[in-house]
Amino acid sequence: GWSTGLIAVAFALNRAESGLLGPVQGWMIDRFGPRRVLQIGALIMAGGFLLFAEVNSVWQFFLFYPLVAIGVALAGFLTITTTVVNWFERRRALALAIYGTGFAVGGLITPGLVWYLERFGWRSGARASAVATLVVLLPLSLVFHHRPKDLGQHVDGFDPDAPQPPRPTATRVSDVHFTASEALATRAFWFISLGHMTALLVVSSMLAHLALYLTEDRGMSLQEAGWVIGSLPILQLAGQFAGGYLGDHYDKRLLSAGCMVSHVIALLFLAHGTGMWAIIVFVPLHGVAWGLRGPLMQAIRADYFGSTSFGQILGYSSLVVMVGTIVGPLLAGTLNDATGSYTLGFTIIAGLASTGVAFFLLATPPEPPDRR
Repeated sequence: GWSTGLIAVAFALNRAESGLLGPVQGWMIDRFGPRRVLQIGALIMAGGFLLFAEVNSVWQFFLFYPLVAIGVALAGFLTITTTVVNWFERRRALALAIYGTGFAVGGLITPGLVWYLERFGWRSGARASAVATLVVLLPLSLVFHHRPKDLGQHVDGFDPDAPQPPRPTATRVSDVHFTASEALATRAFWFISLGHMTALLVVSSMLAHLALYLTEDRGMSLQEAGWVIGSLPILQLAGQFAGGYLGDHYDKRLLSAGCMVSHVIALLFLAHGTGMWAIIVFVPLHGVAWGLRGPLMQAIRADYFGSTSFGQILGYSSLVVMVGTIVGPLLAGTLNDATGSYTLGFTIIAGLASTGVAFFLLATPPEPPDRR
């Protein structure tokens, strides 16, 4: 019975904590390696779920929900992405796309999750999530090694002293590994971060409000909404593989800008279209753009700035990106409470997201830092 604005505030705090954690997490990964960070995250995540299962008041909700988010952040995106970037260069976009399929596969269980929640309740679901976190993440953490040299191997599996196969990438891959401070001094760092931020205006608002929009504004049952939301990862999965292949062969800036156009059109259809056809248009436009853009965001940063300080660079970028993850849900939820509809909020978010097209087009490769 809580308002959508209240839920949006909790979601925004979740995203804020994850974003603020970025620079520290990046330093931890570069200093201690991904395995240790992932294991700490798994323990915090499981503990947060167990506490979340006991929530009976708003203050508990605002305390335990972000605790889960901290664990998710430490055990998830930044930690795993940094590891993948350190192991691959020539087919980096494809490697990131394959890794990213985990998000899509996780999303595919949405209908099953809805069935579980309706049958056993959300408290039981939180406890089961705690058990699943420990059973899955702790054993998997053992295969995480920071860099190939830790095992006596080489990036991409190629001995750097042997003849090198041609690079398939269409954009320049920097031979210089920027430090975090050097990356922060480039125009490319800020335009990539701002473009990523505008994309997550759309993605985060959909993550926080799509189920509520479909059930409240569209009158769907929770199970029907679950099938719509569960179809998004299928399209995201297709987009992931497309982004992995295209990102290694074509300009990542242009591909990212195209994805932003698709995000904006999809959200406008959802906000102003009537009938089921609007949802049918929204799902592939948003899902494919979300999946295709995902591996490009990290691949272009690694191409431009190298892998040595990638964790810290991505961590600092998360401070900019988190603005989108906070503003999107808050704007949509607040305007829905004020107007009784998501239409205005989704329209404004689409307008803000359209600026991402320009940001990505302006994110040209940086010049090597002057270290004289």
